[in-house]
Amino acid sequence: MSPDAQNRLAAVLDRQIALATELASLLDTERAALSGTAADEVSRRAAQKLVLLQSLEKLEAERAGLCQGMAAHGEPSSDDLPGTSDAIRQRWHALLAVAKSCRDANEVNGYIINARHHQVRQLIDVLRGGAAVTYGPQGKTMTTALRALAQA
Repeated sequence: MSPDAQNRLAAVLDRQIALATELASLLDTERAALSGTAADEVSRRAAQKLVLLQSLEKLEAERAGLCQGMAAHGEPSSDDLPGTSDAIRQRWHALLAVAKSCRDANEVNGYIINARHHQVRQLIDVLRGGAAVTYGPQGKTMTTALRALAQA
């Protein structure tokens, strides 16, 4: 791989690492907002996350284009990494590590959202007089029809 190609690839990887690190921080902030009661904060974080993800997609397309260009000229891509410098390999592995932490944080945030959604659905059912899900003495779930709270 030519030094110029390696420099361009290193620059793209550095920008990807910086954006992915920013995304990881934003996901942590989003988790804190999800655990609280500030719905507007969650919406702001979601909008910021979308902008970061779009930027990362553009950089990934640029990185893939560089790698394809290198492959077209007989040069290996950074996906399999032979022929690249140690600095490129280190950047690539750093990017993969940050991306994994982002994926893990996003899964946790998704779990929180799903749990909140389930709680809200249960509360709406109780308000409408639907069957409330409770636990019996043996720890098994059971449903009990309730009078609508609006009618009480």
